[in-house]
Amino acid sequence: MLAATLRVAGDLDLAEECVQEAYAAAVRSWVRDGVPDNPAAWLTAAAKRRAVDAIRRERTFRAKLPLLVEPEEAVEDAAVDRLFAEHDEAPDDAVPDERLRLIFTCCHPALAQDSQTALTLRLMCGVPTAEVARAFLVSEQTMAARITRAKKKISGARIPYRVPRAAELPERLRAVLGVIHLLFTTGHTAPSGPGLVRAELVDRALHLARVLHELMPDEPEVRGLLALLLVTDARRATRVDAAGRLLRLEEQDRARWDRGAMAEAHDLIVSGLRHGRPGRYVLQAAIASLYAQAPSYAATDWPQLVALYDRLLEVWPSPVVALNRTVPLAMVAGPSAGLAVIERLEQEASLAGYQYLPAVKADLLRRAGRAAEAREAYRAALELTANEAERVFLSDRLASLDPAGAAPAAGGEPPPEPGGTIR
Repeated sequence: MLAATLRVAGDLDLAEECVQEAYAAAVRSWVRDGVPDNPAAWLTAAAKRRAVDAIRRERTFRAKLPLLVEPEEAVEDAAVDRLFAEHDEAPDDAVPDERLRLIFTCCHPALAQDSQTALTLRLMCGVPTAEVARAFLVSEQTMAARITRAKKKISGARIPYRVPRAAELPERLRAVLGVIHLLFTTGHTAPSGPGLVRAELVDRALHLARVLHELMPDEPEVRGLLALLLVTDARRATRVDAAGRLLRLEEQDRARWDRGAMAEAHDLIVSGLRHGRPGRYVLQAAIASLYAQAPSYAATDWPQLVALYDRLLEVWPSPVVALNRTVPLAMVAGPSAGLAVIERLEQEASLAGYQYLPAVKADLLRRAGRAAEAREAYRAALELTANEAERVFLSDRLASLDPAGAAPAAGGEPPPEPGGTIR
């Protein structure tokens, strides 16, 4: 609704207001007249009508008060009329998908990339501000202020909400890839709530990645993103048991993984690697594929994973990637090697509230036989975790530690797929 209304309104605040008014009108009208056959179409049409009426009122107001000088960059009446014409509602040829069009539109290069991504996730993808903040490793208040500033900059600088031309798409691609990746990550492991997966967000991200690949098939990073999403989602059916309990990677039934998705991802990764120096998403996909293609958890090619993480850190020096690297590093060089890296990462201010840092630390401490410290780390992870499936998993791991000490255990579930946040 917001996407469709914004195309008519050309102003974010106005579009949001019109959508809210449409919902309010539905509450009144549907109680009186019944729910229409197509509620979404009714709501969208009502919101767009309100946008048209608001802009026409503004035009009339300006016409009646000639002392208010029209800004040079204002839209001419004829152009406004064309905006409301029926043929203007047809899809733009440059970007064939409505939601993807608006993602490209919101990822305007005049905004900082973090602001582009955060604003788009919040408004075009419906991700709550608190969850956007978690993805960026900042507080909810900080993220709310960042989104507000981005909206004010759009309004103050009169940045037009128009679908970019085909020639403008490449300069916005990096931000668009980040939006789709974070949308998928939010669905793959929900930041809060009772379930581990939000299937609607995962499916939406996969759809957008496929449309983007059809639109820009020769872009290696587009192939890499689609491959990453495919190979990661291939494990969806096995990540929890029948009771909803989170299963570690070594506990999952690999025979139930989606081999078709994994094969498609493999072909995309190979083509991406042949395109010269691989970028962030191609390398992330290669890492996820290496995990998935191993015949068993124990038979995973841990040294190759460490090497891939090293290359990923060169192109994307993220503390989250460095944390994920500790999982294969500990399998190659022992838990003490991973703990040494985590000790350094604990000095990173951006990871102060990141729940997977103490969770990974707890698992490595457990394997090292340092039960008391492992219990403390599990408790720290629990304080930071809002997803119920992950809380149960961490609570079970904590309860399994004998107060007198614990024998080293096998490696647990790695943190979310490499680089699960934007940082």
